[in-house]
Amino acid sequence: MRVCVCVCVCVHVTFIVHLQHIFYLLVTYSLLALIHPSNVTLRAALPRGGLCLADGVRRVDYVLVYHCKRRSLQSRLSNGSVPGLGRSLSRRNTQVELGEVDAEASSGAGLEGKPSEAEKALLREEFEAGLQREGLQIERDKEVRTVRFVRLHVPWAVLSREAELLKISIPTKKTYKLREKKGVAGAISSVWKKLNEPFQPGVPNMETPGSRVLTQPFRRDALHLFDFKSKDDLFDTATRGNIVCEILRRTTCSKSGQTMGNDRRFFLFLSLDDDVMHSLCVCVCVCVCVCVCSGLTSLLAKGVYNAAFPLHDGDFNASKDKEHRNDRQMLQEEWANYGVFFKYQPVDLIRRYFGEQIGLYFAWLGVYTQLLIPASVIGVIIFLYGFLTVDTNVPSQEMCDSMLNFTMCPLCDRVCDYWQLNSMCSTARASYLFDNTATVAFSLWAALWERERERLYRKILLAIVLLLLLIIKIIMAVSIFQLLLESLTWRDRLPGYCINISSILLMVVVTFSAVLGVILYRICVFAVMSMNPDHEAKANVRVTVTTTAVIINLLIVLVLDEIYGAIATWITELEIPKTEAAFEEHVILKAFLLKSMNAFAPVFYVAFFKGRFAGRPGDYVYVFKDFRMEECAPSGCLIEVCIQLGIIMLGKQLIQNNVFEIAIPKLKKMYREYKEEKQGDQEEEAEDPNREPQRWDLDYSLEPYEGLSPEYMEMVIQYGFVTLFVASFPLAPVFALLNNVIEIRLDAAKFVTEIRRPDAVRAKEIGIWYNILSGISKFAVITNAFVISFTSEFIPRLVYQYLYSETGTMHGFTSHTLAYFNTSNFKPDTAPSETQFDRDLRICRYKDYRDPPWSPQSYQLSKQYWSVLAARLAFVIFFQNLAMFLSMLVAWLIPNVPQSLKEQVKREKAALMELLLAQEPPPLSRPKDADDSSPHI
Repeated sequence: MRVCVCVCVCVHVTFIVHLQHIFYLLVTYSLLALIHPSNVTLRAALPRGGLCLADGVRRVDYVLVYHCKRRSLQSRLSNGSVPGLGRSLSRRNTQVELGEVDAEASSGAGLEGKPSEAEKALLREEFEAGLQREGLQIERDKEVRTVRFVRLHVPWAVLSREAELLKISIPTKKTYKLREKKGVAGAISSVWKKLNEPFQPGVPNMETPGSRVLTQPFRRDALHLFDFKSKDDLFDTATRGNIVCEILRRTTCSKSGQTMGNDRRFFLFLSLDDDVMHSLCVCVCVCVCVCVCSGLTSLLAKGVYNAAFPLHDGDFNASKDKEHRNDRQMLQEEWANYGVFFKYQPVDLIRRYFGEQIGLYFAWLGVYTQLLIPASVIGVIIFLYGFLTVDTNVPSQEMCDSMLNFTMCPLCDRVCDYWQLNSMCSTARASYLFDNTATVAFSLWAALWERERERLYRKILLAIVLLLLLIIKIIMAVSIFQLLLESLTWRDRLPGYCINISSILLMVVVTFSAVLGVILYRICVFAVMSMNPDHEAKANVRVTVTTTAVIINLLIVLVLDEIYGAIATWITELEIPKTEAAFEEHVILKAFLLKSMNAFAPVFYVAFFKGRFAGRPGDYVYVFKDFRMEECAPSGCLIEVCIQLGIIMLGKQLIQNNVFEIAIPKLKKMYREYKEEKQGDQEEEAEDPNREPQRWDLDYSLEPYEGLSPEYMEMVIQYGFVTLFVASFPLAPVFALLNNVIEIRLDAAKFVTEIRRPDAVRAKEIGIWYNILSGISKFAVITNAFVISFTSEFIPRLVYQYLYSETGTMHGFTSHTLAYFNTSNFKPDTAPSETQFDRDLRICRYKDYRDPPWSPQSYQLSKQYWSVLAARLAFVIFFQNLAMFLSMLVAWLIPNVPQSLKEQVKREKAALMELLLAQEPPPLSRPKDADDSSPHI
């Protein structure tokens, strides 16, 4: 329960009122004529068992569910969906429900801002009467139950009226043939089609190959244009459910509430979301509260109805009769099945069953997964190249050569001893697997892949929109809602914005504090483990500390992710956005900002900050006056970035897939069933024990649909891991590809078998997620340039080979990167207390570019340091400009809309115009009138 605290200046707060938001009316959709079978409204199968009303003929298009806490043993009468008797029977059912509510529940329910059971019954009565005035037919349960269902059916008159208003495209009788490719292009196309046949889903094609069906927005006065056998199968179930949903959204009801007392200050809680109630604090000066319930959204938020959903098309279990499978069974067999992971997704069938919004998400996820294949192949080649050439890498050989005898300075004060550089041989060899010359080329290709992925997605998105549905969504708010929002001045919104900014800054501080806490853990544990007398434990101390710290980072990321999602929703409510679309965009932006910062901050620290502020021997930087700042290994921090990125990325994906998407939903379902069973145990004798569960009973037992934002967020964060640090971890696309192959089938199984059927929401794009992906792609060019320049050893190697090497080779590179330190310059109580080396040891080495102790400017940054720094900055500028130039070149070479698609659209428009003109009656011959035969003057 949300607790909202607001300080009123003049008077104290006496009562809290809950006002639902003024309804959002989605009025019309403008559709263009389309050219692909995916945009054709395919015929729906006749309703079968559990999908019809009591007469067994009319289809159940939508279901409303509500709970009654107290029930009478009297039977409830069904109104039989007779329009003339609906009002009287609805009143009779309401009276029965009012009799079931005792005075105690009625009097105490309104204290928390929610209506009492009696008020809920009155609201249901008025709302359902409004639905009947809109033309919907209603059927209620006959038996007395704790969970009660209201089944809705939309008759042909209402269906045709709404379809014409929404301009839903319907297949016409006109077809046209596509141009066949000839010559080399035709041969390649036919070969490619044959190679692709094993990967195509086993979904029947409703059109003849090589032809397309023209579509036209539905018109009641032009039924002769459309290709259908009966009115019952003209619109599919998703379209019928969407039409009912539009009516439910715009149907309103209003009930006068009680006065709020003499106090003129109270709170209005505005519900601005379609699924959950969002509470906002607004001080309003009024005396009497009028509760205006606008649409099904408000009633769900008030608890008048507990759920509202369209029905699934029967059972999802496999059918032996392959020719008469329903859409849900086809989706289960050809999509939500791990055995068909190698096949393409049936995007047309997904769109037809779940709507354009969900279909567009899975189409985007499929395109993104396919584009990961070339990136994964090249990443594996880069890894294999490093593996095969590691023995020929001169810096690794020098680091592993015990004859060179590089004695390194201690890693901590007093308890740490000097150590030999060859003890880091395995780390150096592992680092070379990812830090080699081929990595740079892969990073440049990845930058182009990101840009080209963006352009290719634009093309595919545009094709999907043209081939599915091109919809212009016009959102109109009711004048009362507009006046209410417009009346809020900047003074009213200022507290909400202040809380927004301060909350985001607080979360940023929390994230950085978590990263700082893990840094302190690494420093302290490293110092403690270095005191271990066991030499093997000392040798593995760096790997042990790094691995355990990354696991702690992973747990923190998972916990803060859930917290940040809830906080993003809460602080967005305080902004009072004017539209539902604005609310959703603001929530997504805040959630992405917090979650991406939470996921990427530990990796950014290791890649760009670790070891750069540690100081040098004799002048180290200390934390808490005793613990030195941590340093990178002599081979660099790139291998630690790989470990950090791999564990967080893989762990996040595995835990989210197995825990958050499988285990937690099942636990929620078990708890909900247990709670409902416990509430109805005392009254189950009133129900028929032999009654078989109907389709609406089975669907209500499924989990509610909670939107696509979590799915998009998971994939966008993964995309950030793949692109932002691909130069340090070329295998990231491989793990992302493996995860997505599983993710597609896991999400498919969830949508088909585990959640209620969502409303078929229309959409023409993926919304703000595209802008976020585009921003990540551009930022990835910068991060990869800095990873190559400052994190890897690529630039120092080039500078040494072409500026300082006497032979023009890499021999001597390791000694060139190690500075000298005179052990007599240690500060008091910082030199090793016990050592296995010669106590007369005068010189030790450390990783840095500094002048030697015998130089006049001892321990100052050397000329080599400034040369390497200049080369690094120059490479960053060169890499970014090269990536930008190549991406612009690719954009110029590959247009967003292919010429063939433009020509196909023109052909369909011409064919549609020909069809319309052919259906027009011939012009009447005009008789000659007096003017025609009049003499000339």
